[in-house]
Amino acid sequence: MAAKNAKKKQPAARPSASDKPATLKDLLNPDVLAKLQEQSNALKATEEERKQEELRLAAEAKKAERKRLDNDFEYLFNQSEDKKVRKYD
Repeated sequence: MAAKNAKKKQPAARPSASDKPATLKDLLNPDVLAKLQEQSNALKATEEERKQEELRLAAEAKKAERKRLDNDFEYLFNQSEDKKVRKYD
């Protein structure tokens, strides 16, 4: 009977703060960690610059298309016809 009592589950002890598993940050040399952080920041800045350039190019393309359409008389005529039809509907 004593053997059965010994096999019963005992409540698990809660791990203390010092028993937490080591993280990569804890294991890396601070110099290496600083270099990785610097590289991460540089990549983020590069990505932000790329997005800004992409937006600028899209705005320029839209402006150029608008200028081309303003010189396209067929387009302008069709636009004016659409406005006339809408007024009388």
